[in-house]
Amino acid sequence: MNGYKIIIFFATLSFFCFDATGFAFTSGTQHILSGKTMGTFYTIKFISRNKESLSLWKRKVDIRLKEINKRLSMYDPKSDLSVFNHHEIEKPIHISADFSAILSTAKKLYQLTDGSWDGTVKPLVDLWGFGTKKATDRVPELDTITLALSKTGFHFIDIHGPHTLLKRQAVTLDLGSIAKGYGVDTIAALFTAGGIHDVLVEIGGELYASGKNKKGDPWSIGISRPDKRYANQTVYKIIRLSNQAIATSGNYRNFFEINGKTFSHIIDPKTGFPVDNHVVSASVISKDCTFADGLATALMVMDVHKGIQLVNRLENTECLIIQDKDQTLVTHTSDNFDGFIVK
Repeated sequence: MNGYKIIIFFATLSFFCFDATGFAFTSGTQHILSGKTMGTFYTIKFISRNKESLSLWKRKVDIRLKEINKRLSMYDPKSDLSVFNHHEIEKPIHISADFSAILSTAKKLYQLTDGSWDGTVKPLVDLWGFGTKKATDRVPELDTITLALSKTGFHFIDIHGPHTLLKRQAVTLDLGSIAKGYGVDTIAALFTAGGIHDVLVEIGGELYASGKNKKGDPWSIGISRPDKRYANQTVYKIIRLSNQAIATSGNYRNFFEINGKTFSHIIDPKTGFPVDNHVVSASVISKDCTFADGLATALMVMDVHKGIQLVNRLENTECLIIQDKDQTLVTHTSDNFDGFIVK
């Protein structure tokens, strides 16, 4: 293990929220809920003009998040995802509404990004020591990478109707790159269905901002400076959002080093190797957090200019991609991202 170092910061935030103000510029009271889910933490800020039971809302949130986790967890052998991973090939399997909804977005991401986002990379993630298997202390042999690649490919999964799946090869799913985003979307929907439309939902750094903050303005959110040299995070950009989501993917908090070379936890599904394109962070603004979450991961993998071109073709979607070149941060943005930045 000479020269080997693994650095992982769990439950680190990609954003800072600046709206915990007590100034009463609009009617209503701001409430804050927090807790644990999906191996990280959640924070919810919401504004209501009615008397609210925080204990009831927290119970609703925790129940819904537990439901999602039971569907999507890789660590629960009875989850929909685990059952699918061990299911026979060429045999249809009935799935829940949550699993069906997230797979619909997964298929869209796979097709839009030409496979740069692929939910079947679990064998590669495990091989490189970032998944459910133990950490590695060496670069995998080429033949083992090739073997793992042969067990991937989202196109081997057929979605038959809204609640039926079939896999044509023995692929396994890992939806960790979009599960938090899906959790954010479902909790935001829980509040809006309950008549609360001014709410900011954050799970492990992925957010959805609905309505306005206490001041009556769009919610203000700070994007972290992507610098692995510092454990303490600082703000890189501040943006404002209303009825939109933002998600960030980065490789500056989860990586290992062998003999001075850094290997990211972001795996290129096409090569089987960790990405090595100088991209350290990608943030995506979109209408839902599930899509933003997955697209941010894809932009970490894609050529920067092709990624920007893709985002510019998409409606209601913007991005910020940051590269680290010789310890200098280089910023790339889609056509309209600057319109969200607080000057």
